[in-house]
Amino acid sequence: MSKMKDTHITASSASFFKDLKTVARRAIRLASREPETIIPAIIIPLFFFIVNVGALSDISNFAGVVDYKAFQLPVAIVFAVTGISRASSLVSDIQSGYFDRLLISPVSRHALLLGLMVADMLVVILLSIPVVILGLVLGVSFASGVLGMLAFILLAAFWGLAFTGFPYAIALKTGSSGAVNSSFLLFFPFAFLTTTFLPQKALTGWLATVSAYNPVTYLLEGLRSLTTTGWVLADLLPAIAAIAAVGLLSQILAFRALKGRTARK
Repeated sequence: MSKMKDTHITASSASFFKDLKTVARRAIRLASREPETIIPAIIIPLFFFIVNVGALSDISNFAGVVDYKAFQLPVAIVFAVTGISRASSLVSDIQSGYFDRLLISPVSRHALLLGLMVADMLVVILLSIPVVILGLVLGVSFASGVLGMLAFILLAAFWGLAFTGFPYAIALKTGSSGAVNSSFLLFFPFAFLTTTFLPQKALTGWLATVSAYNPVTYLLEGLRSLTTTGWVLADLLPAIAAIAAVGLLSQILAFRALKGRTARK
């Protein structure tokens, strides 16, 4: 009896990973065919990175920022990876009826969403690389070394993955491409009510208070520490905690929305 149970668990696990691989492969293939959805995600952050460094470097000296390029590089990479998901593709599948056809098959329900997120993870890593390369070309160095550079990319990628739960939740809940396209607006309070342009100590009033509760503040501090001061756990651990908190919330919303949609069938 125990052997039969173990065999069933093994078969179920194998089936799940097969479904996960299939969904991820399809998502990656579709993403490669739609460069127009990815290219702006890298061009716009790079443009603002160059503009901000050129326009605000002198002002930043008064706020105690020694290397404004290193200060702005994390901002560019966070903007590049946030909101990147296959949620719009998921909406297309819902509207075309393809998603409903998948639901009457034995495919794992969780794999339907996790497979898309695997593809998202690959895309955001690829988006992070040009940002880092531009930073290196402009003279940004990593005090944490090559491993710190890899950690920089991975932290940004996991933030991008953490945020994907929100557009997926909206896609599954509404089935509306317009609603999904508007989901990036959720990021604006995170993006600008934080240390995007100036360090925390230079902020005053209500903005300083709000930024202290903004998870992006801690993410940016963790990323900046890798370029300026090295492996500082006091900066890295809050960044990891911020990613985990946002990820937990977004993934709960996404999987609840998935459960709600699958329950209709």
